[in-house]
Amino acid sequence: MKQKHHGVIAVNGLAKRFGAITAVDDISFAVPEGELFGFLGPNGAGKTTTIRMLTGILTPDAGEIRIGGIDIQKDPIAAKMQMGIIPEMSNVYTDLTAKQNVVLAGRFYGMRRKAVEERTDQLLEQFELSERKDDRVEEFSKGMKQRVLIASALVHIPQVLFLDEPTSGLDVHSQRLIRTIIREMNRAGTTVFLTTHNIEEANALCDRVGIINRGTLAAIDTPERLKRAFKETQSVEVAFYTPTDMGAIERSGLVNRTEKAGDKWRFYTDDPDALAKWVFALAERQKLSFTALSIEGASLEDVFVTVTEGKARAP
Repeated sequence: MKQKHHGVIAVNGLAKRFGAITAVDDISFAVPEGELFGFLGPNGAGKTTTIRMLTGILTPDAGEIRIGGIDIQKDPIAAKMQMGIIPEMSNVYTDLTAKQNVVLAGRFYGMRRKAVEERTDQLLEQFELSERKDDRVEEFSKGMKQRVLIASALVHIPQVLFLDEPTSGLDVHSQRLIRTIIREMNRAGTTVFLTTHNIEEANALCDRVGIINRGTLAAIDTPERLKRAFKETQSVEVAFYTPTDMGAIERSGLVNRTEKAGDKWRFYTDDPDALAKWVFALAERQKLSFTALSIEGASLEDVFVTVTEGKARAP
């Protein structure tokens, strides 16, 4: 019998299929109170399907979800009252002002008018929207609309905050502001569940990270271990115009492992910059002509393979 997971978010045996496609395949995990948890995966991995089930938008084919101890399928309203939700693709009410949007969200969660007014003004100040609070949202940039959306999700001080790619496609200033407020909410006691495909965002924000790929949960670990996995999957791809002995590159002391990829050689390395410079110097010395020389960053698929094969060891 499988061990049951317990936490503010507790997921046991979760599965969802769409016809012949299994989007989420029997995953189980828990997020303890006060954690900032990142949920990573390449596009199509099952991230959004999972968060839609956790927030009650989709019904699972199998499994149990508890939010703050409440079974979301048996008591969806009580479970949803624990949550703040910022979906990836969402619209604020553009015909209302910024303040009206946030107040409306607070009233929906049953807040008294005086409390919601005070909390709304505080949030709009935090999100640098005070000067525009009485302007209709249709006049706002994408980043400002996202800030109104997040303020609306935070108005009732949720126990659990779900964010699906909250900074995707936003300007740098809005990204920074949103990340700062996520951290502040978390420090104040809100448990945060953040989906992203941005490893740097997860590394900057999260206490722990889960990786999902093809519907399966590969690993849950600290960003430090995942960074190590990323390092192991960086590489330099090289091809020369004339057949060349690649042994010298392998013996450079900078290469962890080598793979042949068509007419190119891929050298996995902890320091792609140093290796690329080393290869360039070799070509200069031996008067070799490149047909290809490129630094390949790690992908989440690579990390998935590395973590599941156990190549990345916990520090």
